[in-house]
Amino acid sequence: MSPSLCLAQEPEADELLSTDSFALLTGMLLDQQFPLEHAFRGPRKLADRMGGFDIRKIAAADPAEFEELASTPPAIHRYGRSMARRTQELARYVLEHYDGETERIWTLDDPDGKEVLRRLKELPGYGDRKAKIFLALLGKQLGVRPKGWEKAAAEFAEKGSRRSAADITDAETLLEVRAFKKQEKAAAKK
Repeated sequence: MSPSLCLAQEPEADELLSTDSFALLTGMLLDQQFPLEHAFRGPRKLADRMGGFDIRKIAAADPAEFEELASTPPAIHRYGRSMARRTQELARYVLEHYDGETERIWTLDDPDGKEVLRRLKELPGYGDRKAKIFLALLGKQLGVRPKGWEKAAAEFAEKGSRRSAADITDAETLLEVRAFKKQEKAAAKK
């Protein structure tokens, strides 16, 4: 992973997301019922408190201590304790299934887009929508484009759209995505 992401809207947090695949996976996990840029800052908060961001240290941390670390203000999420548990569950899953190498989700055995989507949907805390958004983020911003990724990511792969985290490249596109989500929620209420 080398392109510079701009999801957290903070240089240090975005640098971590751009250089650590598990940090990015965790940021996406936290992106629910919480402002998107704050969710993607969560991994950096953990890194600052743990002396670095390390999937093995996260997985092995005492659950009560990790919950405390994650929920201490500024917390990683409005539901800091439950998201701490989910983060540890995600870390353990990636360790167990991919030897702690997050990139293997999209590289192991040269998978196509449909298979990468299936693998993402199997992750703890990842449903269909979150998996499609993450796949679109991989394709649109990180150059990870397995065969059929656009079809698998569905509407989130649409060029020029402003639907999700996959489309955020700066402060302006963050506002455009936020406006789209607001319209989407209003339409759903009707």
